[in-house]
Amino acid sequence: MFWSWGPDQNYLALTHNDLSDILTSRSMCGIVGFRTTEDRHPKWMDSLTKGVKAIASRGPDANAVVNRNPVGLGHVRLSILDTSEAGNQPMYADNGRYAIVYNGEVYNFQPFRDELIEAGVQLNSSTDTEVLLHMYIREGVSFLNRLNGFFALAIHDKEDDSLLIARDRIGIKPLHYYADENSIAFASELKALLQFPIKRELDIATLRTYLQLTYVPNPRSMLKGIRRLEPGHFLMVKAGRLEKHSYYQVPRTEDRKMQNEEVSFKQFEELMDESVRMRMLSDVPLGSFLSGGIDSSAIVALASRYTDQLKTFSIGYADEPYFDETRYATAVANMYKTEHTVFKLKNDDLFADLFDMLDYIDEPFADSSAIAVNILSKHTRKHVTVALSGDGADELFGGYNKYYAEYRLRKGGLGVTGATALAPLWKALPKSRNGKVTNLFRQLDKLATSAKMSPSERYWFMVSFMPQEGAAGLLKAEVNEADFNSRKEHILQYISGNSTTTDQMDDVLYSDLHLVLPNDMLTKVDLMSMANSLEVRVPFLDHRVAEFAFSLPFDQKIGKGIRKRIVQETFRKMLPAEIFDRPKHGFEVPLLKWFRKELNGLIMDDLLSDQFIEQQGIFNSDAIRTLKKKLMSSDPGDAATHVWTLIVFQHWWKKWLS
Repeated sequence: MFWSWGPDQNYLALTHNDLSDILTSRSMCGIVGFRTTEDRHPKWMDSLTKGVKAIASRGPDANAVVNRNPVGLGHVRLSILDTSEAGNQPMYADNGRYAIVYNGEVYNFQPFRDELIEAGVQLNSSTDTEVLLHMYIREGVSFLNRLNGFFALAIHDKEDDSLLIARDRIGIKPLHYYADENSIAFASELKALLQFPIKRELDIATLRTYLQLTYVPNPRSMLKGIRRLEPGHFLMVKAGRLEKHSYYQVPRTEDRKMQNEEVSFKQFEELMDESVRMRMLSDVPLGSFLSGGIDSSAIVALASRYTDQLKTFSIGYADEPYFDETRYATAVANMYKTEHTVFKLKNDDLFADLFDMLDYIDEPFADSSAIAVNILSKHTRKHVTVALSGDGADELFGGYNKYYAEYRLRKGGLGVTGATALAPLWKALPKSRNGKVTNLFRQLDKLATSAKMSPSERYWFMVSFMPQEGAAGLLKAEVNEADFNSRKEHILQYISGNSTTTDQMDDVLYSDLHLVLPNDMLTKVDLMSMANSLEVRVPFLDHRVAEFAFSLPFDQKIGKGIRKRIVQETFRKMLPAEIFDRPKHGFEVPLLKWFRKELNGLIMDDLLSDQFIEQQGIFNSDAIRTLKKKLMSSDPGDAATHVWTLIVFQHWWKKWLS
């Protein structure tokens, strides 16, 4: 019986091995596989072939399907280093006893390769794939904690019929799986799993959570029976049992020593420098995203130490000057003499790409910035195959406005008292992310509303785009409250409920490390980059950088009037002065304009029409009508975000469940 969970098991992290300068073979890819019973096997092999085709954009350079009855393995390859056939997968060892399919990059594998050769292991390629396979043969699952990189992998041992399925420490690469009493299937993307004969049944509790967050949190999916493997976890299928184990979690240092700040800044720069250097190896063109913010600019500054031919890429918003930061990106590009390309987009360009994005996603995901990431990836792929990115710095080092709001609330003072006293005013004023003044009103309203909440209640409020009662009211079907609350408590497990001081501010960052980062930010980047056959590498999410972040005293991350303090102070000397000390704001796709014009028919006559809502039977018709009325009113508030969340779900439901 496969749906039989064993106890969690943790392994101690081993010391990091330095990177060798020898170029070897790697590839960014997609994987699919299964293990099932004899009677199901032929049909599931057909499904495996379809699953590989479903994720072809993840690996357009090669693909393969192999039958290892009762297991089937499939792979698609995007070649990055040593683009010869030697790197194709599945890859085998010990006369075919072992087979591996692997999606990822392990940056420190060369010393392990040397270890294997010294021990007499004969290697037939220069790939990290083959090294990982032999590490598993020699060390078992403990080899996972020696790896520095990102990956999803599966290894089958035909002799004892065991199947290892694992995901990287931080969750940079995705892995979905399905299991019942007879079978297990896994894949890099949900669309590949849906090629198998699996019952597609909507999980209403997940839908309610999605309506609040705009994405689906681990370990659930929108479909019952399908889950996402959490970061730092592996599955072991053996002897009729499926066991899930945790092999890594970013450690938290409770007793932090106040070391000299200059020491911290120097250590941070050295960690980031090595992380960037490790991620520069490629036999195909490599570049870097450059938004004009501090994070991506820091990556470019460090990468420029190792090449004088760095290509950089930015998106500009011609119709939305408030959000256009290309002048800052250009200043950094000029400083480091990169080959800089700016993609100037109009709202029509964003709109034209909207349905491409909706068609590619295989699970509801309503972060509208995915549209811009898809366009950036599409244009960048015309120039390079690999791009560096600054993702992760905000979550690790406290870059978002919500962190500073939490900091101010815990510190208290006249500013917080005044903002709270004026709560009725902020509630009445117009609020929007699309302008400087209205965005300030929005932030003050959230600050005042959350001031009287407990830390856990406030965290849930800050990560939600829709109130809990609003999400519940949109649904026609009843949600099991005990089940929903259990899931919510799982998300809030890292928040210290009674803390009212800044001593435990890291609770918020640590919660985002497990919620927002893997489920929103990294999901967005993986989906949109892989849709365009582009590999994105994230130096800030080297696990050693994450460990360093949570070893720091909090005042080295956020202080009075400054966010991401250590990032700013470390890289201030390397970057143009104008990119510092300016308001941080993310780009807001002009959804409201579209809903009132180009997409009005899609809302009123199709996806949210009264007739379709009634026939579908999922949503409350009255609540949907009220939301549409608010959307078209003079004070729409957050209605555009709520409608977008519904449209994404409806489009997905029509494609996959209708």
